[in-house]
Amino acid sequence: MSEWYDRQKKPNGNFCKLLQERINKTNPRRTLTADEQRRLSKLEAVAEKLRRGENVQNRQMQTWLSGDEYTQIEADWQEQLELREELKDKPSELKRYEEKLKQATFEYNRAEGYSSLRIWFDRDIS
Repeated sequence: MSEWYDRQKKPNGNFCKLLQERINKTNPRRTLTADEQRRLSKLEAVAEKLRRGENVQNRQMQTWLSGDEYTQIEADWQEQLELREELKDKPSELKRYEEKLKQATFEYNRAEGYSSLRIWFDRDIS
């Protein structure tokens, strides 16, 4: 069975290799300079920190991003702050609904507590 599996793997490996060679031939990638490679690695590290939800200092962003890129980040952040501020003010109907839901949940849990307490007392009396 392993021979069959090995034979099945071989053509795919060659096909993937040929496909990658063809892609590289039709779309050659230029090699990055040492400065570009350093900038790329720093930006990848910043992106990874952001994906993990960690804070990134503004000066680090200013250092590794171009002026236009940093300006775009600032504009996006301001837009996000405005959106959050807008969503902070809930309509009065929603506030009323949340209060009623909270009260209903409290009453339900209270009734469940009494119901389980009654079963316990009924069992104890019998």
